[in-house]
Amino acid sequence: MNIGLTAHDAKKKLMQNFCIAYRGILSKHTLFATGTTGRLVEEVTNLNVHKYLSGRLGGEQQMGAQIEANDLDLVIFLRDPEEPKPEEPDVSNVLRLCDMHNIPIATNLATAELLIKSMERGDFEFRNYYRH
Repeated sequence: MNIGLTAHDAKKKLMQNFCIAYRGILSKHTLFATGTTGRLVEEVTNLNVHKYLSGRLGGEQQMGAQIEANDLDLVIFLRDPEEPKPEEPDVSNVLRLCDMHNIPIATNLATAELLIKSMERGDFEFRNYYRH
C-alpha cells in the first residue's frame, strides 16, 4: 500500500514518534511525504521515504496530484487545528481530494493509529477496487 505522510510544524515530532512506534507496519509499505516531514521520519526510523518538495514549496500539491491519480491508499496529515500558520500547507485540498477518491485520511493521532492497525489486519483490500 502507498501511504502519504505530512504534518504541520507543531506536529512533526508527533509524526516522528508515530512512525517510530509503527515502524514495523510502515516498513511493509511505500511511504511518501512532504520534504521536511519525510526527512525527519527517515532520520529517526531509517525507513525509505519518497519525498516531495517541502509542503509550502509545492509538496502539498505534489501529494494532491498523487491522490488525484488515486495512487495513495492512506494519508496521515497530522495538523495543528489551534494555530495553523499562513506558511503551512492548507489541509482543505488534501481532505477534499481524499473524500473524492475514497482514500482514508487521518488528521490526528487517534485516527492514524486506528487506520494503521486496520491496514495491518488487511482491512484495506477495498482500495484495490478504486485503483486504476
